[in-house]
Amino acid sequence: MRFWSFKKKIYPIFVFLASLFLIIFGLCMARNVKCSYFLAGCFVWLMLFGCRKGCFRVLPAFIIVGGLFAVIAYFAYGKDLNTAIAMANRFASVFLAAALGMSVEPADMTRNLSTLKMTRGVTLGMLIATSFPPVLGAEIKRVREAMKTRGAGSVFNPKIFYRAFLVPLVMRLVNISDTLSLSVETRGFSLEKTPYTVYKKETVCISDVLFILGIAAGAVCTVVL
Repeated sequence: MRFWSFKKKIYPIFVFLASLFLIIFGLCMARNVKCSYFLAGCFVWLMLFGCRKGCFRVLPAFIIVGGLFAVIAYFAYGKDLNTAIAMANRFASVFLAAALGMSVEPADMTRNLSTLKMTRGVTLGMLIATSFPPVLGAEIKRVREAMKTRGAGSVFNPKIFYRAFLVPLVMRLVNISDTLSLSVETRGFSLEKTPYTVYKKETVCISDVLFILGIAAGAVCTVVL
């Protein structure tokens, strides 16, 4: 893909750096009212650059969680509106970073790190770290469905939680870890310095540069203006 072309997915390393920047900048500038406008602009900016699905997924969670903690902060600090806004900004920065991270597939990040000649330990570690949460969520859902099928009762009961939920979940995760270990060995992955080939390389395009420049420009305007 040429540099001057536009693509739907953002360069994976840029996604990681932008997510980290959003969290740090949002936490540092949370007490500034202009930070709210910056985060709102970032929300629109992410939607324009292919993160629409992730933005809509985190929006209800932010409204519930961020709104709840903002209300708590408002009354806890003597009905201080600035404190409530600061709390909402902190949660908004974290949820925006999460929405941005949802736009990257684990395989794309792994290819990007491999293209940059990162060590295999970092590459495989990043792949496992990004792939495990969806697997964990799917297994929790299956165990809870099995509990409903057997009529085990409420998961809030300590005995039922331990015997019908926690033990089956741990056993499933142990089996999954064994399967993943075998698949890594079968596919020839190694932590040693062995040569490898990346067939589909991730390249930087003009859309990636515009994305980073837009976030940087918004941050500068928030601080300077």
